[in-house]
Amino acid sequence: MSRQTEIITLRALSDNYAYLLHANGRTALFDAPEAAPVLDELAARGWRLDEIILTHHHDDHIQAVPELLEAFPDATVTGAKADVLRLPKLDRAVQPGEVIPICGLDAQVIDVSGHTVGHVAYYLPQAEAAFTGDSLMALGCGRIFEGDAAMMWQSLMRLDALPGETLICSGHDYCASNGRFALSVDSDNDELRARLEGTQSGALPCAPATLALERATNPFLRAGDLAQSLGAKDDAGAFAKLRKMKDSF
Repeated sequence: MSRQTEIITLRALSDNYAYLLHANGRTALFDAPEAAPVLDELAARGWRLDEIILTHHHDDHIQAVPELLEAFPDATVTGAKADVLRLPKLDRAVQPGEVIPICGLDAQVIDVSGHTVGHVAYYLPQAEAAFTGDSLMALGCGRIFEGDAAMMWQSLMRLDALPGETLICSGHDYCASNGRFALSVDSDNDELRARLEGTQSGALPCAPATLALERATNPFLRAGDLAQSLGAKDDAGAFAKLRKMKDSF
């Protein structure tokens, strides 16, 4: 990440994460669960809010948009064209495959449907970061509400194709429950144990984490390595089984 680019992780509601990206004198917010933490951080840093970028339509990712626009009426709102009827009024409706400017940086729009249909992620190569909402998450992935396991698996594979140094900026702190589940299916994973020791002590934040660390410790990205122990025929089948196990864990 360039020294001129900053990413600030904000905690909101009970377990949400939101992110401020500051680059080229502009500031963008990725997802809007709660206004107060965003406004407090902006005031503390002397930044204005220029852009609000939304990953999907769930209330805990969009509900603060009206209050933020009251404070920063010139801020623009970006979200998926496929989800335009379920998102706040958009100034910019985007589609997977597009490259759009965010704070003067190129951002690739990626289809990560599964948790919801129309969910998108934003990958900014110059910031070495991907804002993934409730698709790929710290030590886990989002519950499948609107898509199916095959759709979610393809979404995770799109994200898994990014460079290993990419910071995965995900939407929730589910580390405790995700970690317990990961250990239950991948108990011999030393890197997983080391990561959990750090997060439980508070020495390390749960998110963002590099994609390389997620590849090493996230059971949903390790589905292929766990397929034999799960009795699955292939990687996609192992993922589907893992997701079903996690749902009832």
